[in-house]
Amino acid sequence: MKMRFGIPAVSVLAICGVGAALWTGRIEARAAAQVPDDGKLRIIIFGAHPDDAEYRGAGVAMKWAKQGHHVKLVSATNGDIGHWQLAGGPLAQRRKKEVLEVGRRLGVTTEVLDIHDGEILPTLENRKTFTRLIREWKADIVISNRPNDYHPDHRYTSILMQDSAYMVGVPFFCSDVTPLKRNPVFLYTSDRFKKPNPFTADVAVSIDDVMEPTLDALLVMESQIHEGGADGHEGIYPDDPVGKQKRRDDVRRNLARRYAGAADSYRAALVKFYGEDAGKKVKYAQAFEICEYGRQPSQEELKKLFPF
Repeated sequence: MKMRFGIPAVSVLAICGVGAALWTGRIEARAAAQVPDDGKLRIIIFGAHPDDAEYRGAGVAMKWAKQGHHVKLVSATNGDIGHWQLAGGPLAQRRKKEVLEVGRRLGVTTEVLDIHDGEILPTLENRKTFTRLIREWKADIVISNRPNDYHPDHRYTSILMQDSAYMVGVPFFCSDVTPLKRNPVFLYTSDRFKKPNPFTADVAVSIDDVMEPTLDALLVMESQIHEGGADGHEGIYPDDPVGKQKRRDDVRRNLARRYAGAADSYRAALVKFYGEDAGKKVKYAQAFEICEYGRQPSQEELKKLFPF
């Protein structure tokens, strides 16, 4: 019997829910995707692993959700090698459980695709999957990271989003799902990479009002945020209560610094959207760049898409 991470292949398939369970899960996901035509915005955020869409979109996702808009976070892989000690089906199930709880706290929908961590490629099959997900959600806004990223899964997730940017409106591509009549606005989340070109903040959003509940939600992802994921090690999250609390406090501060750093880095964009006085007072922010593919929004439309 073929082994994967020391676990029999049959066990991995059973735990990960492949076969009949995967098909059932996909049907359930499609049923959940049927958001009502209620005039609210529909946003779908793609991340490569079960934590990426959460880190990159949590604050603004909660702001949209609190206004009644429909937000979906999608993990393109199941994250089954993203830990220093645990792998395979048990890790995939653990990470899925974590992000489902994050989504519940944020007030959004969550889906985790059953593609092995480290193995996603920009194939025709995956392009169809992304196209279907965007169509099913009837997305007005589609968000992912930029394609110039250190991790191959991140790069290919971004490319798959880009490859769907035109195909979502082509009638005879994925003809089992109704094509979108209007192309969504495609956006990139911020990053630190400079080559071949640095990130440009076309939109910056204050998340001051949702910072604390956002941090509370993200801290649920213990396997990644406390135990360190694939870069962790024994002892990083001690067993004793004092050590655990110290680690949690350190992680929370570091996360807050990440969003505070975005506010400082993209201050000009905040001032542009909020005005001089309010923009300078923002403590925590998330920023987005408009992808050249998809609909190109005006400044007035951007304010309607980010109605905060």
